[in-house]
Amino acid sequence: MEKSRIERLNELAKKAKSGSLTSSELAERDKLRKEYIEAFRSNLKATLDNTVIVDADGNRRSLRKDN
Repeated sequence: MEKSRIERLNELAKKAKSGSLTSSELAERDKLRKEYIEAFRSNLKATLDNTVIVDADGNRRSLRKDN
C-alpha cells in the first residue's frame, strides 16, 4: 500500500475521533481500511511462508504445512 494512502487513512482516523466525518469520508475510510488489512495480511503470509525453523540438530523446516 502506498505511503500516501496510509497517510490519508490516518488523517481520516484523526478526523473521525473528533466526530466530523461525512458519509463520503466514511466510505473512503472503510475502503482504505480494507486495502490496508489486505496488504498487511498478504505481507504477513509472505513472511511466514519464507520463515524456516532450525531445530537443535540443525534440521531446517518451513512453517508451511506439507500435504
